Amino acid sequence: MILKFTIRYRTSWGESLHVAIRYHSQDGTYRSQNLPMQTDDGELWMLETAALSSRHHPLSHVVYSYQVEDSDGKVLRKEWNLVPRIYHFDGSKDFLFPDLWRDRPLAYHLYSNAYLTTVGGRRDEVVEAAPIPLYRRSVVFRVSAPQLLPGQAVAVCGSHPAIGSWNPTRYLPMQYMGQHEWMLSVNALGWLFPVEYKYVVYDKETHALVQWEEGDNRTIGDGGWLLGDSEGHPTDVMHHQLSDGQVLVLYGQPLRLCEAAWRIAGVAIPVFSLRSEHSYGVGDFGDLRRLVDWAVATGMKMIQLLPVNDTTTNHLWGDSCPYNVVSCFALHPHYVDLEAAGTLHDKQKQTLFLRRRQELNALPYSDYEAVDRVKNEYLEALFSEQGHTVMGSKEFKEFVAQNEGWLKPYAAFLERSENSELSESSEHSDYTYYIQYLLHSQLQAAADYARSKGVALMGDLPVGINRDSDMTREHPELFHLDAQAGTPPDASCREGQNWGMPTYHWSDELCGMLKQRIGQMAHYFDALRIDHVLGYFCIWEIPTDAVSGVLGHFSPSLPLTVEEIEYFGLHFRHELFTHPFINDRQLDRLFGIHANYVREHFLEAKAYNLYELKEEYHSQRLIAACFDGRHDENSLWIRDGLMQLAANVLFVEDLRQKDMYHPRIGAIYDPVFDILSSEEKDAYMRLYNNYFGQRHSFFWGQHAMQRLTAMLDGSRMLACAEDLGMLPDCVEPVLDELRIFTTEVQQLPKQQGFEFAHLDANPTRSLCTISTHDMAPLRLWWQENPDRRQRYYVTMLQKEGRAPEQLPAHLAEEIIARHLYCPSMVCMLSLQDWLSMDTMLRCKQPQQERINVPADAYNRWKYRMHLTIEELLDAEKYNNKVRTMILRSKR
Repeated sequence: MILKFTIRYRTSWGESLHVAIRYHSQDGTYRSQNLPMQTDDGELWMLETAALSSRHHPLSHVVYSYQVEDSDGKVLRKEWNLVPRIYHFDGSKDFLFPDLWRDRPLAYHLYSNAYLTTVGGRRDEVVEAAPIPLYRRSVVFRVSAPQLLPGQAVAVCGSHPAIGSWNPTRYLPMQYMGQHEWMLSVNALGWLFPVEYKYVVYDKETHALVQWEEGDNRTIGDGGWLLGDSEGHPTDVMHHQLSDGQVLVLYGQPLRLCEAAWRIAGVAIPVFSLRSEHSYGVGDFGDLRRLVDWAVATGMKMIQLLPVNDTTTNHLWGDSCPYNVVSCFALHPHYVDLEAAGTLHDKQKQTLFLRRRQELNALPYSDYEAVDRVKNEYLEALFSEQGHTVMGSKEFKEFVAQNEGWLKPYAAFLERSENSELSESSEHSDYTYYIQYLLHSQLQAAADYARSKGVALMGDLPVGINRDSDMTREHPELFHLDAQAGTPPDASCREGQNWGMPTYHWSDELCGMLKQRIGQMAHYFDALRIDHVLGYFCIWEIPTDAVSGVLGHFSPSLPLTVEEIEYFGLHFRHELFTHPFINDRQLDRLFGIHANYVREHFLEAKAYNLYELKEEYHSQRLIAACFDGRHDENSLWIRDGLMQLAANVLFVEDLRQKDMYHPRIGAIYDPVFDILSSEEKDAYMRLYNNYFGQRHSFFWGQHAMQRLTAMLDGSRMLACAEDLGMLPDCVEPVLDELRIFTTEVQQLPKQQGFEFAHLDANPTRSLCTISTHDMAPLRLWWQENPDRRQRYYVTMLQKEGRAPEQLPAHLAEEIIARHLYCPSMVCMLSLQDWLSMDTMLRCKQPQQERINVPADAYNRWKYRMHLTIEELLDAEKYNNKVRTMILRSKR
């Protein structure tokens, strides 16, 4: 069997095109080859190879794909391969593959499980290498047609009599191969090229032709596809027929038809915020299943959640942040549905727990610490009574076997981190496995139930992981433990954010771990929110001895050498530019009546009336430790002033590259900038603008393309990026090329110079929302921002007069309707915003609806629905209104 590949692809100098081939045997084994192609002009590439079948391992099918490599063999780019090039093996034939490079389709969402779930399609299909009839000379037509409607199929019709002579009643039906792929083999004996053809869509029931595909006719033998003569020399197809035993496989552009518009609406709410008559003071996976019923009742097709991974470190309020996960795979024990987990045999204990459940459910918020105590006690008692029965089940044993790779490190982490009440190590591991099995079973059941109702769940992929976690202990080489992730200063947070999590040490191993993490999420979710997608381009990296974000820098980055700094016209003085600049003027301004106290206790005098921080206070971390537990006004005044002094530098030294420097962000607004002369200020401004404006854009785009491609490779979840805030120019084209949905918030326009975004300008491939969990919900934003509220009222809503101080229900309904009618494929609103248009259902106090305040590192994540899901389901008038609004907006 001879395989001949030809493809047109323009490469850069030093790059080459390769074919990665995998030969699969009938016994399940396979062997792989990576073969370089040949070219004469750097554009048309060719390869001929022989596929030999062993008697001991006869081949069943062949899979191949194209990739670009550099001179060192590093893979620079792979073609899209979610739908593989897979063909049944026939050793008696020679196969000719005149191919086109496959990028992600523009309508990539049609291949996602989120789309298939909401339209009732078949999820997780695979392309089968089913045998097709082959002739003495064969032409195989293959096309991808994800845009077909139910009851439709694909056929071929063309200029040759064997394919219908353009007669619309003589089309040749194609065979469905799975995953939107259609294939047909035709006897090509006597065919003279060129031959023209098109794909057509027909109705499977009536067999009536529905539509011809758009565009020009497709041509076999257009002068660009090369086959070969009997001696293997490439020749132009236009002058030859196929030779005996040859099979020409035509697989190029997908079906050229516009897909029907896919527009859906959904609700965003954390699991812990759910409330039902059955939960224990916090939302659980049983409540998630109940929420699906409400989504169905209102016509919503998607539910967006926050991360559901375990965050337990000390069982205190600090663990309530769902993004500070301690395991990439383990689920949070709080989300166990205790009612579904089982009833205690001890009736007295069961009665006591039911009473405690009523107390917890009566609270207007979710009390993290109280819930933690009650649920842990219940689960330990349940494990003592019923654990061995569950562990003896076939399902439990299969779960442990399939997830042993992460269960063991996670159990060991918990055992080291906690003073377990379970005496033996093996018993502690059994208990951990038991809890995770319950969580997995319940979340899987909720996900399956949602899919059966046509509702897709969207999970959330946190950008980082807790510094003390199973992964950092097991694989410290994957992290920069000498750094902290965060965000740079901005208008909403002058000091920036410091999340305390280590940054990633990017490598193939790390990408593999993230890919595995995404694969685990795919068991439960059909869509994926990529938290802080900028972190995959560049993360804001803060040294561990710093507290605020102002002393951070981007990673990866291109720091400046001394020569580069001086190239901009600034003579570099290491101590003056990299050590805190402190003089009497600053001290008097920052500390006022405490200035002399600060000079005496925290500073050492230097020459030229300058000062430096004493050794025991020379970093922000040491300063914070000194004032730990002191909360009086004077102590906080001094502490914050010393923090500012420690950050009063022009340059930050790179953590890992000696004699390399980053201009400190925001330094141009601080007193240290005034030490420069006018010429030096001009030079520093040129350097500063170049560094933060132009220097990194292409560099970051390359890194993000490699990382996101590796992570999402093979995933069928619909990916949506959280790309809010000030972003470099490289973000948009990368997300567009990878067909990742963007997030659009009207209050956070991406176009500079605008206070609010125009909804009609939203990209089609996007998710629009009114507010995120990091923002004030609509009613609270309206109440807290009088000036912006008025401008929004006049410019966006085009109303006259003064905006009401409290958002009335009819205006909330109008705002929601505008979002439903915008071009974004997905309209995802928080539950708080959905309820804002009903006076009777919405919370009376908007302040209680906020989930997170990003500037507050100690925020308690405790928001909980003020009414139960059962009450929501009973609100038929409201539900009918929502359903009508969604229906009229064609979502």
